[in-house]
Parts: sequence; structure tokens; C-alpha cells
Amino acid sequence: MHAFDVLGDPVRRRILELLAAGEQSSGELTAIIRAEFGISQPGVSQHLKVLRDNGFTTVRAEGARRLYAVDPAPLREVDGWLEQFRGFWHQHLDALATELARGKRARRTAETKDKS
Repeated sequence: MHAFDVLGDPVRRRILELLAAGEQSSGELTAIIRAEFGISQPGVSQHLKVLRDNGFTTVRAEGARRLYAVDPAPLREVDGWLEQFRGFWHQHLDALATELARGKRARRTAETKDKS
């Protein structure tokens, strides 16, 4: 399965977002995903399996619990692919930063005039 096929699913993206904060048990992940998406425990387990089988997560046993964590390797590959497109949004972000700076400068000027 291609990385974008894995990441194309909102449930799997949400699981990765949750794991970005640190290692979590399958039970913790299942509780959150069930509440947010209304899917069953077996459904969550299937998403965890897809993430694990495609290298996006690692899992380790701790007693009866299964602890999941992000494996960054496939995300680096996605980041590398996206690199060719960054120029399209960096220009817009640079322009936004300029406009924000102008707005701050205008507010400071207005505040200075009001105090005078």
C-alpha cells in the first residue's frame, strides 16, 4: 500500500496525530477513535494493523497491553516527496508574514497616535 493510501484515511491520520504526542496503548487509542468516529474496536484494530504493516507505527507488548508509537521513516519519505511542492506554499507564507508585520506596525502606529 502506498503511503498516501495509508494517510488518505481520516481514522489512520487521527491515530498518527494521537501517537505524535507519544506512545499509547491500543485501548487508549480505541477509546478515542470510537468516541470520535463511532467505529468498533475491531475496526480500530484493523486501522492499527494497516499502520503497523505499512511501517507507520511500531508496537511492543507490555504484559497484556500493546503499546503503539510512530515510526518516522515512512513520514520522512512522504516529506521528501512533498519537497518538490514546497515552493508553491512558501511564497504564500512569506507574503502572509509580510502582511502580518504590516498589520502589527499599523496597530503600533495607531496606538502611538492615540496616546499623543
